[in-house]
Amino acid sequence: MRSVCQTASTTHARHLHAGVRWSLDLCRMSSAGSGSSLRVHAVRFGPGQELLGSLLAFVEERRLRAPFIITCVGSVTTATLRLANATATNPNEVMRLSGRFEIVSLVGTLGRGAHLHISLADAQGRTVGGHVLGDLKVFTTAEVVVGEATDLTFTRDMDQATGFPELVVKSRSPPEEGRE
Repeated sequence: MRSVCQTASTTHARHLHAGVRWSLDLCRMSSAGSGSSLRVHAVRFGPGQELLGSLLAFVEERRLRAPFIITCVGSVTTATLRLANATATNPNEVMRLSGRFEIVSLVGTLGRGAHLHISLADAQGRTVGGHVLGDLKVFTTAEVVVGEATDLTFTRDMDQATGFPELVVKSRSPPEEGRE
């Protein structure tokens, strides 16, 4: 049995699922090669640490070139988020949170130009989320599992269509001398 990507290696795939026809346009996908091996890192951050900055330092120390969040649980007392209605011409739709919040989801890519989204739940279970700008101060803990696509590199280039630096995925060059 071939996967959707193999089946759709020309321009698109068409499928019938639950009576609904859909297609997957692969021409708009940014991808490199046929995949990558995975290296997994686990780290815990403690009370008072700023989560985004700590994650970026972790990535830099380990020289990870295609890092991403696999999962995260924990809590924060502050957060600064850009909301979904932000655009290139109006990027400052920002929410600043203060209180005690459970991290119910943290997803995205790390490295230069990190792109993370977070969902936080308050004491009543109400959730709020957005693009992480920073100021994620850990309350009790942040237990994070970081993956690295070892055969790839992530960079960001300005996308004229969105007005934001967007992810560019490239195959990694052979290992540099002295680097795994």
